Amino acid sequence: MIHAMKVVESSKPEGMETGADTPTMRLFALLEVIAAKDQRYTLQGLVEETGLPKPTLHRMLQQLEAAGLLRREGDGRHYGVGTRLRRLAENLLLNDSHHGARHMVLRRLVEEIGESCNLTALSGSEVVYLDRVETAAPLRFYLQPGSRVPVHCSASGKVFLAQMSPAQRRRLLANAPLEAYTPRTLTDLDALEREVQRVRKDGFALDDEEFLPGLLCIATLVPSAHGPSNLCIAAQAPIMRLDAGKARLLLPALQRAALALARIDAGDDTQRRAQA
Repeated sequence: MIHAMKVVESSKPEGMETGADTPTMRLFALLEVIAAKDQRYTLQGLVEETGLPKPTLHRMLQQLEAAGLLRREGDGRHYGVGTRLRRLAENLLLNDSHHGARHMVLRRLVEEIGESCNLTALSGSEVVYLDRVETAAPLRFYLQPGSRVPVHCSASGKVFLAQMSPAQRRRLLANAPLEAYTPRTLTDLDALEREVQRVRKDGFALDDEEFLPGLLCIATLVPSAHGPSNLCIAAQAPIMRLDAGKARLLLPALQRAALALARIDAGDDTQRRAQA
């Protein structure tokens, strides 16, 4: 909740640092509220959540909608994250992970297991490749950072689905065509739900030629101390080198890399708090 917003616009919000009470920062704080939960807010719901006067909040929502940062649902009452804000988040993740500590974790993982590895995030009903390091092996699949794959037939996508509530999954998959990319793609909702429950239990997911013929992938979640994570780490290889049984043997290395990535994020949080 934006406790600092329980005042009219002309007053200095309680609990905010000097200089932070500007129209821009109030709009930013409202975006944080909307982006923090997997739900669609109404104007009245945001009034109750933020304590802002309804006319003030209505004006702010109009500004954010006009800028493409928020969008209204088909019923005209509910607000959700807009395309421009989603793209901004993706670009931040992409540019943050191409270099630096996270990339080095990925590179060390590739050196350890000998197969291509990637860092991914969920964007709508797709998985986005934030960073990737290729194996030196002559036979490999090239997928560049920024590439997108469907959530239902990728190992990372199944991991992201597994941490959602059943209602979240239904809402996401209801608007995501379960296209068959190969004969092994899961296109039945009940079959996909059974697979997701297995992933939830085991802590990892496989894409066994479900997106591209001849390609196998194993993925696990990068843990977060702040609730659901939007980062996965995965390894990919041609099936002539990696079958499902061998892929499971890579899981300990993937999990160590996932913990290393989590520690990097935790260190960033500690540094930000120290500078605050």
